[in-house]
Parts: sequence; C-alpha cells; structure tokens
Amino acid sequence: MPTDLGRMILEDFLENSGSCIQILVNELSKYEGDKNRKVHLLEARGETPNEVPYDGDQFFLRSSTEYSNPQLTVEDVQGIIAARLLEVCGNYFLVHGVRKASREDVTEIRATLEDPPKGKIVSFLLNTDDTEPDRYSINPLKDAIVKSGQSAFPSARVKTEGLAIDQNFMRKYEGSLISKSEADLITYHLADSKGNYMNMVDTAKYDQLRTLSTSFGIDLCLPTMRMPLSILEGEKRDDLLHYIISEVHKDYGSVERLYNCMGRSMKNRTTLLTVPHSKKGFGSKRAVRGKIYFEGTRLKAVRVTYHTTTLYPNAIDPEDVSIAEAEDEFIVEGDNLTKYDFQETPSSPQFVLYSLGSPEDAALWHGIGEFGASQLVKSYTSTRLACARDSMIRGLERYGVSLRTPLQLNLVPQWVWFHPIHRNIDASVGCVKNLEDLAKIGMRLECLSAQEYER
Repeated sequence: MPTDLGRMILEDFLENSGSCIQILVNELSKYEGDKNRKVHLLEARGETPNEVPYDGDQFFLRSSTEYSNPQLTVEDVQGIIAARLLEVCGNYFLVHGVRKASREDVTEIRATLEDPPKGKIVSFLLNTDDTEPDRYSINPLKDAIVKSGQSAFPSARVKTEGLAIDQNFMRKYEGSLISKSEADLITYHLADSKGNYMNMVDTAKYDQLRTLSTSFGIDLCLPTMRMPLSILEGEKRDDLLHYIISEVHKDYGSVERLYNCMGRSMKNRTTLLTVPHSKKGFGSKRAVRGKIYFEGTRLKAVRVTYHTTTLYPNAIDPEDVSIAEAEDEFIVEGDNLTKYDFQETPSSPQFVLYSLGSPEDAALWHGIGEFGASQLVKSYTSTRLACARDSMIRGLERYGVSLRTPLQLNLVPQWVWFHPIHRNIDASVGCVKNLEDLAKIGMRLECLSAQEYER
C-alpha cells in the first residue's frame, strides 16, 4: 500500500509547529478585515490564468514563487505545502479550538487538504514579475535568454520567441537541477505560449502542481498575484503603487525615512527606491547603478546606469553564475518620480514598497537565517512599522491597506527540503525519484518577531 505522504507531512507539522498554529489562530480570532477591500487573484486551473475575486474580510496568507525559472524547485513545493497546512489547520482550529490533535482531527484535516482552498484563510502565491528570467542559474532556457538580449529584462517583459531548452544545461544538470520530463513539459508550453513568458511559466508550473497534488494528496494549485509590474501596468496615476512611489520620492525627508528602514546611508544615495527601466528593455536591479540628486530638499533627478553584471550561481556548480547583460545610461527628472506615471517612466519598485500592495495578513518566508535574506525581512518589517506609526507614506488606509504588521512565519532552515542525493534546495522536484524522501525531512515552521527584525 503506498505511503500517504500528505498525512506523513501533516502529522510532522502538527507535532512540531504547534506554536505557529496557536499564534495564527490568535491572529484570526481578533481579525476583522475590511469588507470594502477588493482582492483579485489569478487561478490557473485551466489553460490560461483567470482572475477570481475574493472578499476583503478574508485573511490572506502569502507564500511566493518567482518567474526566474519555469520548473518547480523542492523549495517552491515545500513553501506551497506549508501555506496549505497553515491555511487548513488555522481554519480548522479556529472553529474547534486549539488543542493537541486527536486521530479524528488529523483525519478530518487530512481530508480537507485534498480540496481546493476555502475558509477564512486564503493562501496565495505572490509571484514576483520584476526578477531577471535566470536569476539563480537554474533556468534551462538560460542560453537562449542571454542570446536574445533579455537576460537583464524583468521577467514581465520577456518574450518566448526564439527561446529553447539549453542542451548543454541538460547534459550538465539533468537529475540535479531539472529532469527530462520537466524539460519536455517546458518545451510543450513554449510552443503554446503566444510569446508570453509569464503565462508559459505559470502554466508549466501549474501542470506540475496538478501532478504533485495527486502525489501528495494535497491540492497545491494556489491562486496567485503577479507583482509589481503587472499591477502597475493596470493602475491609474492616483492608484496605490503609483501613490507609494510618488510619496517616497516627495522630498529629501521621504527618501531618508525609507533609507533608514532599508539600512541605507544618505551619504552616497546610490540605492534607487524604484529602478527605472531602460528604453532598451533593461530593468535588472542587480545590473543597475544609480545616484539620487537633490536641489535643497527637492528631488532633482536620478542618474541610472546599467552595466553587465553577474547574478547568482546555482548550488551544484558555484562557478556557474548567471549573468545580466546590459549597457545603458540615462537621467530621470525628479518630477517623473514625485508625480509618478508608470506609462511615462516604467520602473521596478523595491520589494518593501510594492509588497504594501499585497493583501497579505501573514507572510511565509523560506529559510530566513541561512538561505533567506534576513536583511530583507528587516527592511520589510521596519517599513511596515513606520507606516503603522504614520511616520512614512501616510494615507494608505484609504487604499484598503492594513497598517497591522503581518504575522511572519518561516520555514526553519534546518528543515528546508533538499535533493536527497545532491542536497541542493534549488533542485527541481522532478529530480527527486521518491517524494517520500522529501516528506521524511518534515515540515517545521517558526514565527518571526517583528521587534527582533525592526532596524
């Protein structure tokens, strides 16, 4: 009789992450939400993503993926399963009261995991569309991405024409970063992509998630939100992200306050709060160099320079570093940022800014303290707290933004899933021949204290 992987993971989660469930239920019990808030998420259960509305008084739990590779990694899958466990257990114990789970509790929760997300908690994926398409040197399309001149493009701007699986990549990494069946799946979706890279990635990943849902006995097809560029493209000048970008560039003090939240110095002013895209299509935050200039306290201009730069290596070959090829330089006048219009000045805002537009009431991080960036969590937390204290970006409430700092949960680094042989967390899930090897690692989560991560 095959092992019930979903039950194995659930039992480990209940045994070892009970404190997270208790804290989550405590948050839920006092949560009121905002009935006037409108939340729209994408669901990709069919061939193309469809927008689905959700009630604003639901409790939104954010996990995440990126468009920097079209195959699901074991880390991605663990984060999605963790989000579903939190959602279902939170909803269940909110009704039945937090207690040590009985056999009957486990059986009922286990059955609920097989169904699509429903209830007060809505788990969703925040898919960041401003990252480079091969940020971590694990994209099997990497050679064609570079040759097509799109390696420094935001993923939202990448087109699929001319993209194909890099056979050198396959020879080197088949079995450690990607499987042949996943490469075949990506090729299939490339042929049907109609030029849209993000739709191709989403449909390829959701194809994998449907298969994995059967294997784990857990519905893993979470709804998604694409940010920030997909949101900015559809906004008007007085909408939320436009307002945030305008506000943080309003004057010297506004920039300084966000710099403080991000742990940056105003001495050099080289960190761009939003990265203007080049007319050549470049938008890589790693490839850009900038300088902010003031005239008195007024923002005068921002100098933007793109240079070819290395990104990140994969975990199998530290010498195989991905690259963003870009050369360009230009000036953006201050008024283009203080009175921001994405159509005139397309740009990629920093995560701590655009995540304010995410509906998240709780956030799930991956391996903070070892694999994840603690500095990013500090910037995120400090920005949220500053907004809550009304010391920065005032007036967010009228856009339906909650000023409560989201509950922050973390996949404990020692229990982040990895390939059973190569032991890398960036392995595609298709490389793992026996999924029980992942389930045996367990599912351990911890809560991060906002006070601990405030700068």
